[in-house]
Amino acid sequence: MDMNSFSPMMPTSPLSMINQVKFEDEPDLKDLFITVDEPESHVTTIETFITYRIITKTSRGEFDSSDFEVRRRYQDFLWLKGKLEEAHPTLIIPPLPEKFIVRGMVERFNDDFIETRRKALQKFLNRIADHPTLTFNEDFKIFLTAQAWELSSHKKQGPGLLSKMGQTVRAVALSMRGVKSRPQQFMEMNDFIEMFSQKINLIDKISQRIYKEERDYFDEMKEYGPIHILWSASEEDLADTLSGVASCIDSCCKATEKRMSGLSEALLPVVHEYVLYSEILMGVMKRRDQIQAELDSKVEALTYKKADADLLTEEIGKLEDKVECANNALKADWERWKQNMQNDIKSAFADMAEANVHYYEQCLATWESFLMSQTDLHSEETSEDKP
Repeated sequence: MDMNSFSPMMPTSPLSMINQVKFEDEPDLKDLFITVDEPESHVTTIETFITYRIITKTSRGEFDSSDFEVRRRYQDFLWLKGKLEEAHPTLIIPPLPEKFIVRGMVERFNDDFIETRRKALQKFLNRIADHPTLTFNEDFKIFLTAQAWELSSHKKQGPGLLSKMGQTVRAVALSMRGVKSRPQQFMEMNDFIEMFSQKINLIDKISQRIYKEERDYFDEMKEYGPIHILWSASEEDLADTLSGVASCIDSCCKATEKRMSGLSEALLPVVHEYVLYSEILMGVMKRRDQIQAELDSKVEALTYKKADADLLTEEIGKLEDKVECANNALKADWERWKQNMQNDIKSAFADMAEANVHYYEQCLATWESFLMSQTDLHSEETSEDKP
């Protein structure tokens, strides 16, 4: 589906023009560098959790210093993601790794899982830092710079529980009401998201299955080397040949292990991240529809309530601006996300294909060398047997 055919259906307000400029006029020089490292386990009587060190280096004038170092736990990342969605409901916020496990990969809190999560959290923060709008969010700045007690105090300044419950009930009511007429470009966008979600989930399942089969193959193959070594000890005439076979198997095992490492570190995380992105996109479309549904409900109310006509007209004007800004923000971010998605997936599969070619060439060369040596040995033995 060609999503480049989107064209604005509403006039552009000054606010949305500013929003467009933010996306189109992205800085060429990176001025914010973020590293997530040194995970630490914390055990209390109530819970067990991991914190990560976050180092930030920047040359931006709005920061009080050029270097910051803080520690954050997973719940802090969840809070940041929620604040970004609240401030920018129709921007595509990068996904976080799942709360407990990256499906099919590792168990909670073992070293592999912690390292997988660390990489995912670092990618989350760097995607925000590279985003032309999210990177200047005030909550993002506080997340990177505030000490633990300062962040805790800042979190308490948000809306209270009753206010959040009211917002949730209102959002559910609007989502159940639905929108009367979603603009054509968002209909096409929604169709693309549904198709993308189906395909990327299928690719994720196939990739996980391939990794599991590769792991089973590796576990079985690495047993054959020692078997051939033991066999060679009892077959004097075949000892050199069997030892050579064992050496080839050992070389192929090492190459297979390297290929599995590339699969688990390069391809699987990229594919799974875009599985999570498909869920994020559905949430963005839902929030866009909620904003439009609120406008539709006010327009409908205006046709029946004559007494509050002036107040409703004013509210409708504000909501029209809100819908326009939401639509323009999503359209601009959509094109940016789609380009990044295509580049990421293309790069991941191209790198994997190149690694596969190298793997098979290496294994083939190993066995060819062994077979050539056996052929030469056989030729020498044959010539010696001739009178």
